[in-house]
Amino acid sequence: MSAMLAYKQEEHYCFTQAREMFTELMEVLTAKESDQMTLSEIEVLLRKKLQEIGRELIEEKMKIVGKQESEAPVKGSDGADRPRKKLLERKVETTFGEVSFERWGYGAPGVETLFPADGHLNLAPEKYTHEVGRLVSEDVTKTSYDEALETLSERTAAEVPKRQGTELTRRAAADFIDFYEEIGGKATEVPPEESGPLVVLSTDAKGVVMRPDGLREATKKAAEKENHKLKKRLSRGEKKNRKRMAQVASVYTIQPHVRTAEDVVGCEPSAADKEQKPPRPENKRVWASVEREPEEVIDEIFKEAQARDSHHEKRWVALVDGNKTQLELLKKGALTYGVTLTIVLDLIHVLEYLWKAARCFYDEASPEAEGFVTDRLLRVLEGQSSQVAKGMRKMATDRSLSEKERKPVDTCADYLLKYKDYLCYDRYLAEGLPIATGVIEGACRYLVKDRMDITGARWGLSGAEAVLRLRSLRASGDFQEYWKYHEKMEQQRNHISKYENGLPPLKVNDDKGPRAKGKLSLVKG
Repeated sequence: MSAMLAYKQEEHYCFTQAREMFTELMEVLTAKESDQMTLSEIEVLLRKKLQEIGRELIEEKMKIVGKQESEAPVKGSDGADRPRKKLLERKVETTFGEVSFERWGYGAPGVETLFPADGHLNLAPEKYTHEVGRLVSEDVTKTSYDEALETLSERTAAEVPKRQGTELTRRAAADFIDFYEEIGGKATEVPPEESGPLVVLSTDAKGVVMRPDGLREATKKAAEKENHKLKKRLSRGEKKNRKRMAQVASVYTIQPHVRTAEDVVGCEPSAADKEQKPPRPENKRVWASVEREPEEVIDEIFKEAQARDSHHEKRWVALVDGNKTQLELLKKGALTYGVTLTIVLDLIHVLEYLWKAARCFYDEASPEAEGFVTDRLLRVLEGQSSQVAKGMRKMATDRSLSEKERKPVDTCADYLLKYKDYLCYDRYLAEGLPIATGVIEGACRYLVKDRMDITGARWGLSGAEAVLRLRSLRASGDFQEYWKYHEKMEQQRNHISKYENGLPPLKVNDDKGPRAKGKLSLVKG
């Protein structure tokens, strides 16, 4: 005679409805009528029915957790015991739709009622789950609120009105600064010895059209003094006092790339340069803030660079466009952090000034204008910016250009002379340093212009800051890691911090509430 252990399951009191719904779905799929359905029709059917089953499963699971009582006496961080308990209902909007469940609330006269089950489930203060908030936040970084919420309702069973959508986005971005200060983001992914010897810092500013209450005080006052030509729209030149500048920042490491002036201009590229691909930025982080002051953002740039090179063993390079405030803040930061900073003026800005000067002498699309720019650019790259400035002025004088006609020439010459200390391109190229701000220019376009500058957008300050932060996380590849951190901090803020000794554990109530039970029996055979 042999014996074996078998699992004899008693009647299930939970998930019964979900089982029935799944059985009905299987019957539909196995019926002959379903053979006439197209694959698209089957997909639509499955998505709808599985959402309904998912909603039922989530609700039943939440009911199970809600009926579990606290193992320890509930005492709040205010020091008050909460001996009274009562089952109270709560509704929650999930990606599968709205669910409701009862859970034990612990209270006492004059104090806030606490719900340990809410803490274990990490329910948000508002109706919507963190997963709904994540989906809204991700889509809002890509498109308008209206389109993002429409997409959410099409792909899930959740329904979120626009006002609540904006609030979810603001809450989602709340831990941005702490995340990078505590976790480090990209800076912690690669050990310093495994990354390039150059640490590149870059910053720029891009305007965001704001509502009046989001403007800085000086801009707001200037806007109030304006007399508009039209009543229903702004005319050309009337939009300058409608923007608040977002400070854009970037930090990355990179390998040196030694080149010659001819390589850059493309006159005589070497065989090695043709074969060798230029190095790519490593562990790039980009971000932007419309709320914080430029000095705060630039200080954060140095903190980020410091995290990548705490012992200052790498070469620090700052790429700038010549903005006076940014230059001063970068120099101040270098002194504060005790680092030697090589400041490089962006070559593309120099090129723009050269083209404007060329148009004073030649037609814009003429070979002569192109030759003028190529020759001067080559000489600037060879370290002759002062001579180029002097020669351009002499050329304008020899051609008897009027003060108005020669203004772009003088502006270009002034620019070359003013920033000559940051135009040592011959040395930069020989040392393999980057000389163009392509990364920060791309960040300005992606983070700010592509999303914040969509037609008709007028931003409030907190909403603009939230979208910029979330968009920055996506651009830096840190969004998923950030979201884990954000949910952890939400649980701490909304639940754990409300208890004297942290969130009390829940005990499984074997004799209470709807739950599946089972027992082992010896079956002879």
